[in-house]
Amino acid sequence: MLRALEEAGIRPDLIVGTSIGAFNGSVVAAGSGAIKRLTDLWIEIAGARLFASGIGQRLKNLAFMRPAIHSSGDLRGMLESVHSADARIEDLKIPFQCVASSIERAAEHWFTEGPLVDALLASSAIPVLLAPIEIDGEHFYDGGLVNSIPIDRAIELGATTVFALQVGRVEVPLRPPRRLHEAALLSFEIARRHRFRRGITRLPDDVELHVLPSGNPLEFDDRRQLKWRDTTATSELIDAAHRASAAYLDQAGGR
Repeated sequence: MLRALEEAGIRPDLIVGTSIGAFNGSVVAAGSGAIKRLTDLWIEIAGARLFASGIGQRLKNLAFMRPAIHSSGDLRGMLESVHSADARIEDLKIPFQCVASSIERAAEHWFTEGPLVDALLASSAIPVLLAPIEIDGEHFYDGGLVNSIPIDRAIELGATTVFALQVGRVEVPLRPPRRLHEAALLSFEIARRHRFRRGITRLPDDVELHVLPSGNPLEFDDRRQLKWRDTTATSELIDAAHRASAAYLDQAGGR
């Protein structure tokens, strides 16, 4: 999607992000060469696996009823390989904010300044997979729980043309579950999409919204969603999103 936007001559004045979108957005906000850096990184991760802990460690975490299957160490290491450990949000070249879910306040929290890596970890702490991230005595889970596609935040900050780079297949319609695992996925999808759908219905008249297509045929009930360690299709997904988004932007006249 970023490649398609660049080819269309579209450059961001502001970036807001959630979860992995927060990380990708932070790389763009850091400066030039972001698309190549991200492409190289995700292809490298596809070969090395981000969550590389063995089955023994994962079973131990489950047996001892720990709050997460994986440690956050792998993710922190990946983030610090891109951003320095002492990088700060306010030092990025493009204004950037990311959101996480506060456990104590049961509310969204926007990181607008301070340590960048900690904020990205908080925004990406998927429940069950990763433990909550503690920052200044407060604990945070993944921002997707409260605002997965934060178009409303961009508008609050003055955006009048918004490009939503979503990978949640919001264009795929939902249907009642047929299997047990689908019920859990469906519940999350309803909660996640509700905020986004409501935001679309409340768009100000002077705001232009473009929801870029992911080009990903994955259905919401596909069991591949449960294989969070399988990144073997990374290159194909990047290319599919590029083709779909380029076609969309061409039809939209590059706007």
